[in-house]
Amino acid sequence: MIEVWGPRARRMRVRLLDADGATIEEHELDAAGDGWWRSGRKLSDGDRYGFLIDDGDQLRPDPRSRRQPEGVHGPSAAFDPSTFAWTDESWTGRQLAGGLIYEMHLGTFTPDGTLDAAIDRLDHLVDLGVTHVELLPVNDFNGRWNWGYDGVLWYAVHEAYGGPRAYQRFVDAAHARGLAVIQDVVYNHLGPSGNYLPEFGPYLREGSRNTWGDSIDLDRPAVRAFIVENALMWMRDHHVDGLRLDAVHALLDDQPVHILQELAETADALSAQQNRPLSLIAESDMNDPTLILPREAGGYGLTAQWSDDWHHAVHVALTGETTGYYADFAAENALAKVSEGGFFHDGTFSSFRGRDHGSPVPPAVPAWRLVTFAQDHDQIGNRAAGDRLSATLSADRLAVAAVLTLTAPGTPMLFMGEEWGASTPWQFFTSHPEPELGRATAEGRIAEFAEMGWDPDAVPDPQDPATFERSHLDWSESEQGDHARLLALYRALAALRRDRAELTDPLLAATSVTTTDTDGSPQHRVFRIDRGGLSVLVNLSTEPAEFDIGSDDEVLLSTVAVEARSARIELPADAAAVVGPPRRAGL
Repeated sequence: MIEVWGPRARRMRVRLLDADGATIEEHELDAAGDGWWRSGRKLSDGDRYGFLIDDGDQLRPDPRSRRQPEGVHGPSAAFDPSTFAWTDESWTGRQLAGGLIYEMHLGTFTPDGTLDAAIDRLDHLVDLGVTHVELLPVNDFNGRWNWGYDGVLWYAVHEAYGGPRAYQRFVDAAHARGLAVIQDVVYNHLGPSGNYLPEFGPYLREGSRNTWGDSIDLDRPAVRAFIVENALMWMRDHHVDGLRLDAVHALLDDQPVHILQELAETADALSAQQNRPLSLIAESDMNDPTLILPREAGGYGLTAQWSDDWHHAVHVALTGETTGYYADFAAENALAKVSEGGFFHDGTFSSFRGRDHGSPVPPAVPAWRLVTFAQDHDQIGNRAAGDRLSATLSADRLAVAAVLTLTAPGTPMLFMGEEWGASTPWQFFTSHPEPELGRATAEGRIAEFAEMGWDPDAVPDPQDPATFERSHLDWSESEQGDHARLLALYRALAALRRDRAELTDPLLAATSVTTTDTDGSPQHRVFRIDRGGLSVLVNLSTEPAEFDIGSDDEVLLSTVAVEARSARIELPADAAAVVGPPRRAGL
């Protein structure tokens, strides 16, 4: 059956085409009530088609198109997900608790930038100790390359990545290696090019905009179903193990049941049916534990949410950067507060926002429900030059960042290349084919950073293909010098995290942090982070630091050669160590 929701149409036709774009047939759809148009005509896998609204002759893609061989302005192609020969029948999924997430942008992860090319690198992730691969958005957008957040066809996998069949191959290959797949999805706005949904119906809320465009109209049952059924498509038809929900603070929903709760209930029902865990992870600017509280406690029941506060506290400790939203995190207790309580702003005054912000995380909330990271696509790519920590930090300080990230109470997440201190930037890039849109994007980006004091010539042009090329990982680095040593450290830390239960203890109260401010500079502090019976010792000062340890403690891991003597240990500047009693046999 062919069907489409188009309440703004007076008439709806479907046109079928051959591979050359010539019309094969065209016929009317019947009005079926509530804005739906339907036809009994069935489509076979690969059939090209599109809709004609009212009396117009401009072909429009299916809002629920599964494939767009010619891009977002071309005809849709029918796709039957059931014809794929899956080999993951024995896959039982992975819980997020105890996991290690790896965030990946397909277009820059490999030289080819495709799903099939990424399959060839999955063994690297297994060796690293990754459990969950998180893909930046793959839904179809206009142009060849983009971060993915300008998508306009949420159901279609971008053709340059390989399309939906390649996506199924990727998920199947990941499961064969024991890796869960999380798909980043954007339900809060649509991209600026190729968005034909308003011609069909009121998908967007009139007079309401967020940072990226018009808000989605969640008061419409058909629009809510459009989102919920998209989530089901990824988890059911493409076998993904969870979704990362982009910027949920931009979802304006006044209905009795919030769309996030509706998504959580849908995922839970499918999880029970398929007997595998399905995770929903929110990116949120609200510092609101309601997202992850169980529904019986008045929450939405999502699996986890990102903790930007943890990132900000660690970033300031490592770099000393205190401009913009980093200002509050220069406080001496910043790292302690986010490690022990989850949020820094938990009702406290945010100088960046000019108001009180956030709410406390209840003690009963498991620590793993907060995703913590020292780098991610936003915190790198939204910097003027797209510079990673490796652009300014020494190899020793990058090693300390690794220790802080993989011994944190939350669920750690790495951004691709972080594990070897990649020297390549990850910049903001677009490929809008429309000259006026490309020019506006570039000028807007330059103007934004010029207001912050940046030389306009130092801000990469997002439309320049060289910006995209510069952002590709250089895999040869991972085998060389300090890069190889850092990669070995990440592998050792991931193994230690698996081996020692103290590092995945779900109780936030099991973490205690002592901070010594050596000279008033936020990047020159000494930290002792006690995780149960283990201690993470961090010296970011300019001089050696001594720590008391247990008489039976030994050095389990360190970024430099150190030795425990007489229940004390001395760490040189820019070094870290994990100490604790040896693991008893049988445990």
